[in-house]
Amino acid sequence: MSTDMNTADADFTGTTGLGVTSTVTSTSTETGTWADATHSAIWISRDTGKPPLPSARRPHAAQAASLLVAAVLTLLAASNLIDVYGSALLWAAAAIPATLIGSLIAFAGLIPALRLWWQILFMALAQLVVGPVLILNDTTIAHVIPTVRTLRQGWTRMLGSFKYLLAVDPPTGTGDGSLLAVWTICLWAALLTGIVAVARDGRLTMLAVIPVAADLAVCALLGSQTGFQRIAVGTVTAIVLVVWIGARWNLLELGRWLSTAIIMLLAASLAVGGCLMVGQHRTILRDHYEPPLSPYEYSSPLSGMRSYIKNHKDDVLLTVTDLPAGSTVRLAVMDRFDGNVWNLSDTAMAADSSSYRRVGTSIRNTAQGKRFTAAFTVDDGLDDYWLPLAGAASSVTFSKASDADSFYYNTDTMSSIYPARTRAGLSYTETGVIPDTPTDKEIAKAAASRISQPKAEDVPDSVDKLATAIAGGQAGGGEAAQALADKLKETGWFSHGLSGDYPSNAGHGNYRIDQLLAGSAMVGDSEQYASAMALMARSLGLPSRVVLGFVPKNDEGDISDSRTRKHGGRTVTEFTGNDVTAWVEIRLDGYGWVAFYPTPKETKVPDENQNLTPPNPKTLVRQPPVPLTDPLRDDNQATSKSSIGGSMADEPPRNASWQRAVRIIRAVAIYGSPLWVLLIVVALLLAIKAVALTRSRRHGSASQRVAAGWQAVTALALQSGLDIRGTRSEQAQAIATQMGLDSGVLGTLGRQADYVSFSGRPVDAGQAEQYWRDVLKERGIMLKSMPLLRRWRARLSLAGVFHARGGTRKGRDS
Repeated sequence: MSTDMNTADADFTGTTGLGVTSTVTSTSTETGTWADATHSAIWISRDTGKPPLPSARRPHAAQAASLLVAAVLTLLAASNLIDVYGSALLWAAAAIPATLIGSLIAFAGLIPALRLWWQILFMALAQLVVGPVLILNDTTIAHVIPTVRTLRQGWTRMLGSFKYLLAVDPPTGTGDGSLLAVWTICLWAALLTGIVAVARDGRLTMLAVIPVAADLAVCALLGSQTGFQRIAVGTVTAIVLVVWIGARWNLLELGRWLSTAIIMLLAASLAVGGCLMVGQHRTILRDHYEPPLSPYEYSSPLSGMRSYIKNHKDDVLLTVTDLPAGSTVRLAVMDRFDGNVWNLSDTAMAADSSSYRRVGTSIRNTAQGKRFTAAFTVDDGLDDYWLPLAGAASSVTFSKASDADSFYYNTDTMSSIYPARTRAGLSYTETGVIPDTPTDKEIAKAAASRISQPKAEDVPDSVDKLATAIAGGQAGGGEAAQALADKLKETGWFSHGLSGDYPSNAGHGNYRIDQLLAGSAMVGDSEQYASAMALMARSLGLPSRVVLGFVPKNDEGDISDSRTRKHGGRTVTEFTGNDVTAWVEIRLDGYGWVAFYPTPKETKVPDENQNLTPPNPKTLVRQPPVPLTDPLRDDNQATSKSSIGGSMADEPPRNASWQRAVRIIRAVAIYGSPLWVLLIVVALLLAIKAVALTRSRRHGSASQRVAAGWQAVTALALQSGLDIRGTRSEQAQAIATQMGLDSGVLGTLGRQADYVSFSGRPVDAGQAEQYWRDVLKERGIMLKSMPLLRRWRARLSLAGVFHARGGTRKGRDS
């Protein structure tokens, strides 16, 4: 460099490896020195000793405090998911570590050696290794070392956890790795908010609103209608954001307490006012992602009752361990009578009784009674769409995790639909509550509840006439229900209508019920008596429904504790086909749904010499009898739509080859996930460097592009691990010496860059393009001279891409 460059002032325009220019004015080297123009271009005067602007060089302590605020905002936004998981401790176990790790990775960006490349690697490890180890801990070795199963499930359930939150009604618990959803949200939200928080320019803090708002929106969409302390969280979030942004913009002076108080008061007012004035309805993706299961699509459960008795009367269908003695087990609950059968309502008729939804490992349960934990095992013969459960469930855990995918529960009816059908060997554990049973005196004094139920259709007149004659003058709802059950049990006779039994037709439609109540013989089993009582209760204004399930019966058909036997320190109850029974539930104020058993004792068997005529017989045949073969399942008249598995079910795909290919591709993608992650990261790094190099070559004036070309050479040297310092000439010599290259070409490129930078003479675009062709050729020679591993290290390193370290000391002698 010429001597006059040391004494005269000169303007200099530098450029970063991305072609971003920074202009400073140099003075004599006697009075000052240039900081690296490609690394912030900061001038420090030796005479005045003035430090850089605060926005450019914030102390790490202040940045750490700002990062802490960003972490608090991340957790506040993610708190929308607390009630989804059903436990603040479960939520915190994933949210707090993820936020801490994301914040630390953002803080690592303050160290140039850890910037970007290492941050990407840290995020990949946190997402695909650390998260699965913490959340899928049962798949690890010694609860610390990840296995192939840990990595595979961590990859598949990363997105699957979001689907799980959408498909399962809260609280979801920790089933199916669902905590990976909040882990992912907090990890990335903390990183993005933290990057803004540690930025040297405080004005960039306004950008933090974007990840915070996105975090709030995502968690609200995945959350519930109620949320978690919505007003409090919204108020605190608004105050923290306003104070934080004001402080980093140097607008918030604590000495001016009045203005500070006004700002905080306005922030709180806007937050609270917004929460109160805006409608409380939330758009929840769960309500739109998967429509509730439509139980109306299934055949009437009651229609198949007698087939269990015929085919499996003495066969064990269900074994339950540790169930309280004398407890019943529910299969299905039916509240709609269409004239032919009792069935489950569709959503348009009764939203509560038809609301079967996916649930997690935890189920909301407010029932009061005896708590229990029982293990269920399905045996041969029980093959249906109804999963046996007792009482009100708090959680249901399947021995085989994949079986839970077909579990739908209704908290109102305390029953479950299992579309995959129960099968021999299916086992699961239920934790729940057996609701307290009111006494006869309490029932007699209770009034009937008022609820909406679908209207019973085509009910024979004999139902209303007999119900009015039996209980029409009773004072209370519970007393009327007791009168109906007692009268049917007292005057009726029992018969399954099987071979050797007294004749008794199957079915429970209007013809069969009219035959029971107004025919020549009041004979039947629980299918007919439960249907008759439920219809009679409806005619009196009592909310009623029919329940099908297992009852631990004695020889007379009454509930008996003796069916439960001791086995070691546990109890075992075995239910046979003969235990499949129907009963009636009436809803009473203060007690909810109360069970009534109107079926006569099973020992009350009729013969030809007895008077079997029902009381107050009335004859009204509303339709011809349905031809039934003893005792067929009444599938054809069960619903107006085809049942699952019927002839109208979806046809399986015909292209087996395509299915096989999809399975192979999916298996490769899942089991090779670690390799795919590595390849994606490598491809991303190569793409970033290619874009940066192209931008440096094309962006800016011709002189700027020449300066950027030399920086591309020095950046590659840095990426290969070389230590280069000094002027461009010194750098060229250092590169040639350490790589064993000819210093002539490198020296020429350095001198050309010096000439363009300091001569003040214009350079045309053609000269800049030729310079870049020489640069790229020299870079190729440099790469070929390296060993293979070192070459790939240089290709993947981001050193000098955004801030050229060890770059030229422009302004010195060349």
